[in-house]
Amino acid sequence: MESFEVLLERSTKIHGHICAGQVIGVRMAMIGLAAIGIDDPRAQRKVFYVLVEIDRCATDAIQSVTGCSLGKRSMKWLDYGIMATTFVNLKTGEAVRVTAREESREGSKQYFPEIGDRYQQQLEAYRIMPQEELFTVQRVRVRIPPEDLPGRPTRRVQCQECGDWVQDRREVEQDGKVLCRPCAQGRYYQVL
Repeated sequence: MESFEVLLERSTKIHGHICAGQVIGVRMAMIGLAAIGIDDPRAQRKVFYVLVEIDRCATDAIQSVTGCSLGKRSMKWLDYGIMATTFVNLKTGEAVRVTAREESREGSKQYFPEIGDRYQQQLEAYRIMPQEELFTVQRVRVRIPPEDLPGRPTRRVQCQECGDWVQDRREVEQDGKVLCRPCAQGRYYQVL
């Protein structure tokens, strides 16, 4: 795997700026990949899967380091609002969940007390903090349904209400009809 500094530089370019979330995401990805036996994520990109639990800066860094993305169906976003990511080796079934420790925010002060801005303090401290101070790492078991795995859609059906096509078993059966989720559960948008 490339060095932390090289990965952070690449991630920063993709994300658009350097921030503590970039540092956390790069380190999180490096730890998670190593824990499941992935040493060259670009070459081994079809061997692992990533589940991110937050839609913040760290997710861009994780995508940058791993090469996983929503479009490739090798990354899944779970809207939990937790700074955590699970890395799954699809061949071995090994999985590890890496969570940023909230205490590290406060702990960052001891590393750079001379820096007055807390965000800059965290940015610098997160680069050098020992892994166990910055993260909780847990071995976990993850079941990934076939319809969530990378590859071609497992199924396509047409909504009997609006006519939209629904892929990968995301349809809902309601009152004997096959519906898309917006027709069954309500839309996030209003048709004008």
